[in-house]
Amino acid sequence: MMNMAVPLPLHPATQATASSLPQRAGLGLKTEHFRQVLREQPDIGFFEVHAENYMVAGGPFHHYLGLIREQYPLSLHGVGLSIGTEGPLDQQHLKRLAVLIERYQPQSFSEHLAWSSHGPVFLNDLLPLAYDRPTLDRVCEHIDQVQNTLRRPMLLENPATYLEFRQSSMDEAEFIREVIGRTGCGLLLDVNNVYVSCINHRRDPMAYIDALPLHAVGEIHLAGFAEDTDSLGDRLLIDDHGAPIDNAVWALYLRLLERIGPTATLIERDNQVPAFSVLHAEVRQADELLQCARRLP
Repeated sequence: MMNMAVPLPLHPATQATASSLPQRAGLGLKTEHFRQVLREQPDIGFFEVHAENYMVAGGPFHHYLGLIREQYPLSLHGVGLSIGTEGPLDQQHLKRLAVLIERYQPQSFSEHLAWSSHGPVFLNDLLPLAYDRPTLDRVCEHIDQVQNTLRRPMLLENPATYLEFRQSSMDEAEFIREVIGRTGCGLLLDVNNVYVSCINHRRDPMAYIDALPLHAVGEIHLAGFAEDTDSLGDRLLIDDHGAPIDNAVWALYLRLLERIGPTATLIERDNQVPAFSVLHAEVRQADELLQCARRLP
């Protein structure tokens, strides 16, 4: 295991709120919907894009995103920083991210509690971590580097997992509490990931949510999953973002809103993307639940 440096002190900017997104439902923006969004200007709270798709200087993606950014709040969601990697963060990737954030001034930036690189090798997946003290130190150091470089706080997303490590000395919720307490980052609470992981590991999803630092939630994600069976024939859920949001996830989302109140909520669909009208219907459904949460005593 590598020797860990003392985490960098937080930049003063990280004392700010990690998200200023509206308390509305938003949608992951797909390139095939650029023109329709600009033409119809749908009633959607915000849009979110994957940062890595825009790490170039120009081109049509930037043209359309710039026009949409003029009309809607924006969230940038990273998938390639590899926050949990054992080695140092990719400084070139971090610099490109800083340029992108300076260009669009998004209301939120988020990344995953996962790793996806080892040395020069990049793996196109979000891989799980062992929840122990060395990993905690490493993740906190990397988040401090990101927040100091970007001069803003970030949101950290809870993962969807399919295995766990025997060497873990704390559970996932405790690990996330420690990270947020030490770095001051916020939490992107992915409700679908909660449901997928808890079903796979035979845990109570609501008990997991209640163990999280809910005061730090700056954004919620909702998505669909695929269903399979493992080698023992047991139910296995896969976070594939390729299906409508399951009723069980909607129910868990409503219970979360009862705990924390209305919070910016993103509808994700990255595979088998349907017509825009189908996604917009899910956005409206989330907005209706957010409205219900506003009426709660």
